Formats: sequence, structure tokens, C-alpha cells
Amino acid sequence: MNKIFRIAFIVIAAVSIAACGGKKNEAKSATTTKKEVEKVKVQEIKSQRIAKQLELSTTLEGYETMNISPSITGHIEHIYVQVGSRVAKGSMLVRMDQTQLNTTRINLSSTKTEFERVAALKASGSISEQVYDQTKAAYDQLVETERFQTENTFVKAQFGGVISAKNYEDGEMYTGAPILQLTQISRLKALINIPESYFPLVKQGMKVNVFSDIYPDKVFPATIEIVYPTIDPSTHTFQAKLNIPNGGEKIRPGMYVRTTLALGEIDAIVVPYQSVLKLTGSNDRYLFVEDEGSARRVAVTLGQRFDDQIEVIPVVPGDLKEGDKLVITGQARLVDGSKLEVVE
Repeated sequence: MNKIFRIAFIVIAAVSIAACGGKKNEAKSATTTKKEVEKVKVQEIKSQRIAKQLELSTTLEGYETMNISPSITGHIEHIYVQVGSRVAKGSMLVRMDQTQLNTTRINLSSTKTEFERVAALKASGSISEQVYDQTKAAYDQLVETERFQTENTFVKAQFGGVISAKNYEDGEMYTGAPILQLTQISRLKALINIPESYFPLVKQGMKVNVFSDIYPDKVFPATIEIVYPTIDPSTHTFQAKLNIPNGGEKIRPGMYVRTTLALGEIDAIVVPYQSVLKLTGSNDRYLFVEDEGSARRVAVTLGQRFDDQIEVIPVVPGDLKEGDKLVITGQARLVDGSKLEVVE
């Protein structure tokens, strides 16, 4: 009988321990679930009417840049310029070996004589049309060859500018790499990348201001010369080409500058600056909105800043809209899909 009581006692004890363990696990699970719900504060997103002035950065380029690379190979007889030399359109830059050109000119001279003789015989009806055509074709071909070799033996500047690179010296064998580089600096250009949401507002002929930190009190006026017609699907931006007069030559190709575009008034989404987060190790920006009790991450690009507020443009159009609940407190702890408890 005592043995039966002992067995019953052990069974009851085991059940009690299991029950206690189950309650502890349930309590632990409940605690864990509770911890996974993040308390946040939200703010309804509203569209605002703002005077839009878009500031972008870019690097200047010569309006025209040309690599001086003759189409014939051989020794370089003479280079007439050095790095920094200013040249006018039509100035002599390089003289190549003249052997090929001289040979062509000798052949052209004899072929011209032959062609004139054949032309006279044709006029008298002494030769066939076929012989005349063949002789004329040979002559015309040599005329074109002589023109081509002359241009590539005596190389001239196609526009006025400054010699910005020199890769050979007199007497060296030209192997195909550019002998010189000619850059126009009296007029510059720059390409700016503009968020796609501004595409309807940017027009050819718009005036733009260009600023350089080297000249903090100087404004360089420019004009949008080309608005490129396509959008880059990876960055959701489009390009515009600026035409920048540079008569004083204060700014130069390669300089880093800022541009401002006055785009009038637009409806924009403006949010508290601290609600926008930055992805570690990159310049990607994002924020969180509360969506049916969960956090939804929205990638954005930054626009114009107004004190502690900033304009944001969703990378994916329509991903952020008026009426969405923006997380303004507690967003640093969130990941996409986090469960949220909205508090006042």
C-alpha cells in the first residue's frame, strides 16, 4: 500500500512541476511578444504648398573637349603647343610624318595628268565612256585621300581653347593614344541629376544659378540647354545639361559647384527632419509609416529643407501619400514589418 502511495505522490509532483513549467513558458512567451511591440508616436502626413527651389551639386566640364588623335600612324615630326597653351580655331597643333602624304601627292599629280588626257580624248569621241569613268574614279579617290592625309598630317584645332594634356614629344612614334587634349574653357557645361517628380517643371531655356565655394560672393548664371527625355530607372532621376558662359574664366573644368533651380510653387510632402533615417554606410534615406499596426519602410530622397522640416520624395512614386501615418518618435528601433503600438 505504501508503495502505491509513493507512486501516486511522484506522479502528482511531476504533473505539478510540468504545469508550473508550462505557466512559466506561457508567461515568458507573453513577455517576449509584448517586447516585440514597439511604442511609437505618429503624425498624419499632409501636403503643403511650398516655393520650390531645388539645390543640386555637379562637376563642371569644358563645353567642348577634343582628343587630338590623327587617323594615321607614324612618327610625330613636331608638336606646336604645350600644356596650358591657348589656341584659336584653325591653329596648327601637330605635324605628323609626311611620307604617306608626299607619296599620295605624287600619285595624284600623275593621275591628274592622265585624267586630263582621257577627258580630252572623250570629248573627241576617241575613247569609251567606261575608260573615262574608271580614270575619273581613280582621280577622285586620290583627291579624297590627299585631303584626308593632309588633315591628319597637319592637325589643326577645331575650336578655340586650352591644351589640357600632352602625351608625346617630338620624334616619338604615335601609337593611337591621344597626342593632345584640347578643352574649351570660355564656355562650360554641366550635367545635373534631377528627381523624376520635377520632370514636368524643368524646361529647356530655364535660367539657373551656379555657385562655387571658391567664390562665395559670386553667382554664375547658366541656362538649361537640354532636358534629357528619359528617366533612369535605378535612381529615378533625369538629366539636364547646363550651358555656362565663362568669359572671365574664373571657374574651370573639374570644379565642384552647386546649382539652384527656381521651380515656382508646388505641392510637396514636408516632414520633421528627425523622422528621416539614413542607411549606415550609404547615403540612402528612409522613413517609417504605420500601416495597419505594422511599420512600413519607405525609401525617400531629400528635397528642400525648411528649418526643422524637410521635403521628401518617395523613390517609388505613390509609396508615400497624404494621409499616411508617419512615425515621428521611436522610428530608430524599427525594421520593416515591426508591430506597433501608437501612443499619444
